[in-house]
Amino acid sequence: MRTYLLAGAVAACAFLSVTTPATAQPLKTVEPGVLTVAFSGDMPGTGWQDGRMTGYDGEVLERVARALNLKIKPALMEWSGTIASVQSGRVDIMAGTMGWTAQRAKIMTLSDPIQYFKNGITQTEKTNWTRLKDLENKKVGTITGFSFIPELRKLDGLTLSLYDTSDAAVRDLLAGRIDAVIGDPPVMQYALSRNPDWKLKFNAFEDNDPKFPLLTGMGQVVFGMNKDSEALASAVNAEIAKLWKECAMRGIGKTYGLEQDVWYVPQGANARHGVDRPESWSLPACP
Repeated sequence: MRTYLLAGAVAACAFLSVTTPATAQPLKTVEPGVLTVAFSGDMPGTGWQDGRMTGYDGEVLERVARALNLKIKPALMEWSGTIASVQSGRVDIMAGTMGWTAQRAKIMTLSDPIQYFKNGITQTEKTNWTRLKDLENKKVGTITGFSFIPELRKLDGLTLSLYDTSDAAVRDLLAGRIDAVIGDPPVMQYALSRNPDWKLKFNAFEDNDPKFPLLTGMGQVVFGMNKDSEALASAVNAEIAKLWKECAMRGIGKTYGLEQDVWYVPQGANARHGVDRPESWSLPACP
């Protein structure tokens, strides 16, 4: 999951308003009747095909925009520019398997979760590792810049190899040069679902160890909006709530190989209490 944080420019941008039947209130958007979306096009989170968004995040946004009577305008860019674009008001919302963090909640308005995730172990079908202890004395690959790397280095006897891309790490796993990969969970699951001939599998960590919060804690995938977009955020959250109530999230996820309960049933403490949600707020779920 993307866990690095970028500082955004604080540029001024004039917002225009549009009234939607779904909310009966004016929504501030960059262009009237349009939801401008910043995304990087990394699957299974986001993509653009035949005039519409694809990917898990993309399909959720398509349904939200349709309910709000807004047309999506794509703003495809490098991940490094998405947060800055939201902060400066050049786009209305950003998407792309972005994990909630307290730091991000300080600089953006973050939506209710559209999905959950736990980090886990990508491995061959010959093993069934599910705990941190299983990685002790193993050769493990991960991606340069991931925030949980310091936690991995704490594991006894673990030899860590860093890669620039998930593809490179998986290639070494298939070649037997490493024993496991700790990668971006949705990306790993999606790749495995599309390549059954690899004979690899992804097991989410069963641990919930406070000493390893980034590796074993529950993550929330969210959308990011400008701090001044309160009406838009409320409208988006209302539609997200409907999708959870209908259990539509599982149907969307199945398309991208995300079928395990870990994506739809929250586990562990809710880190958002007292940060950007009140104590009375509960995490949505689709049992």
